[in-house]
Amino acid sequence: MPAPVASRAWLTYDDRYFYAAFEFSEPDIKSLRAPFGDHDNLSGDTDYGGVILDTRNEAKGAILMLANPHNIQYDAITNDASGEDSSFDLYWDSAARIGKDAWYLEMRIPFSSLRYGAADPQTWGILLYRNRPRQFHTQMFNVKLPRGSSCFICHEGKISGLAGLPHGGHYVFAPYGTVKRDGQPPGGVAGAPLASHTKVDGGLDVKWIPTASTAFDATVNPDFSQVESDVAQISANQRFALFYPEKRPFFLEGLDLFSTPIQAVYTRQVTAPRWGARATGELAGTAYTLLAAEDRGGGSVIIPGPQSSHFANQDFSSRVVIGRARRDLGSGFASFLLTDREIAGGGFNRVAGPDFQWRPNGADRITGQLLLSQTRTPDLPALDAEWDGRELRSHALYLQWARTTRHFDGSLTYRDIGDDFRADLGFLPQVGVRDGRAAGGYTLYPESGPFRNVHPYTVLHEIDGTNGDLLLRQVAPGIEAQGFWSSYIDLEPRFESIRVGDRLFQYHYLATVVQMSPSRAIGQVSLNATFGQAVDFDNARPGHGAQITLSTVLRPTDHLELVLNGGRQWLDVSPGGVSGRLFTAQVARVKATYTFSARTFLRLIAQKVRLDRDPALHLRGDAARRGLHPLRALRLQDQLADRALPGLRRRPPARRRARPPGGGRPPALPQGVVLLSAVESAGRRCEEIDR
Repeated sequence: MPAPVASRAWLTYDDRYFYAAFEFSEPDIKSLRAPFGDHDNLSGDTDYGGVILDTRNEAKGAILMLANPHNIQYDAITNDASGEDSSFDLYWDSAARIGKDAWYLEMRIPFSSLRYGAADPQTWGILLYRNRPRQFHTQMFNVKLPRGSSCFICHEGKISGLAGLPHGGHYVFAPYGTVKRDGQPPGGVAGAPLASHTKVDGGLDVKWIPTASTAFDATVNPDFSQVESDVAQISANQRFALFYPEKRPFFLEGLDLFSTPIQAVYTRQVTAPRWGARATGELAGTAYTLLAAEDRGGGSVIIPGPQSSHFANQDFSSRVVIGRARRDLGSGFASFLLTDREIAGGGFNRVAGPDFQWRPNGADRITGQLLLSQTRTPDLPALDAEWDGRELRSHALYLQWARTTRHFDGSLTYRDIGDDFRADLGFLPQVGVRDGRAAGGYTLYPESGPFRNVHPYTVLHEIDGTNGDLLLRQVAPGIEAQGFWSSYIDLEPRFESIRVGDRLFQYHYLATVVQMSPSRAIGQVSLNATFGQAVDFDNARPGHGAQITLSTVLRPTDHLELVLNGGRQWLDVSPGGVSGRLFTAQVARVKATYTFSARTFLRLIAQKVRLDRDPALHLRGDAARRGLHPLRALRLQDQLADRALPGLRRRPPARRRARPPGGGRPPALPQGVVLLSAVESAGRRCEEIDR
């Protein structure tokens, strides 16, 4: 469809920089949505624009560099295979100005920040982009993006004749030092003289870019103090661990190369690195990344299983190596992954195997991965029963076919993960399963009315144990739509059979997602909720309940932003025919950011977590028959809330269309300096449980 407003761009370069300039016409300049914010805080409900550069000219992945009318920058990497990741950061300059009937953006990108080959002259892929949310969300590009395409970057335009570009010789040194002094009265006696303690710490981060396609990173005692705290998640009545994204700067270089169909790499499993080194680049047409580190330990390790996962304390240090090489083959690729954790005092976990993606045409995509694991657990049975020095060997297999056209989309996915497969440097809390999933849908494009995209679909999902037992069977017809106020709505009734211990429960419930951006002041409202029948996993019995997560972004002024997150979950059970509330879990978080300029801000974060339980409603014996006593279940849930451990992600949407940057949804929470963070946790624990 034709663009509703005009946009113009100019491109040039010299011996140090690549330049881009834009004039974005706007008939009603007062309608601009351009709040101030910290780096990467550009959500789909605001105005912004910029360039998307594929400096390797591979038509698969690219770097996004965008800014809004108040010069708030956003940078990210995107790949047609793994999607967009805003945790990536690089150095570049920009300037923006708002005029009477347009806003203007100028960008200066150092060649030292980019990775490209040795050819002279160069040919790059490029997309010029503008995001404009009003009554309906509009995204504009310099090329046509056909509806129903299975890729995004593959439609890029080309710029050629880039000659005489510099090749490497760039260094970055970032030392740090901290001094901490605290004190407390001996024995905790109020009013007693304080026993003070002073701790001095320091470290160094180094980056060397010898060529334009290669980067070396090294760190000694890395400083993670400026990483924002995780948003709390409700862990009550969860059988598997919860997932938290990586935000630590050292692990973010080349992060897309660690993304594979089976998540065998999850760098948050390296809990406290003493030192680390990493090489990322391209050699003879093969992209690679290799990371080595020494982990002091601490935190916990996921012990996976077919019906649940639990945790063991990581009271040991280890050496870690993670590497992956990827070779592009036409419109697809083939790669090989290796991870190795060598535990001090004995024990190891080694995972290796290939993966691939093949695109036989513009509509079909075939993806696969095979991993083999070899494990010797540490001889620490006091930490976990499995850790008795045993040897484990197994496999993990993933295959998927997906087809996307203008109207039809469908996929078939199969996973086979052996009982003894372990990926201690990854995130795989469920093993011992054979998992099949089929999804299909049809997209309608109404020319009038409140919605511009309506997509009914159906998902069929079944998980069996390796012994043949049915673990999960799900039938989920649903409908999703996109339209007014940049809205996204998804309604999905689910009919499930799920195994808990030796019992199979059948139940149904409604899952819904509602997102929209009503105005400049109310930038984003998001509701995720499930209502209906449920299962009490701790006591292996049916129940009724709900889980509601609500978030909103309020902007009283262009300088002040309030991000409100709230969650509530409850479960009602009826032991002996008498109904009662087994638990109520709540999470509340407020993040207030006042931005003085594009580089200066003040942030305040307050977070509260509460869990209320009724001990009288816990059954006798049921939890013990499934191998997990209720008291242990509560302790594990407390570990989740108190230690912010990684965990299981929710099922992905029924389809995964290639989405332009932002895609109408806000990017992941940005990094930034936490000047003041207050976290309050309160809750009643069950002190007496009948054993």
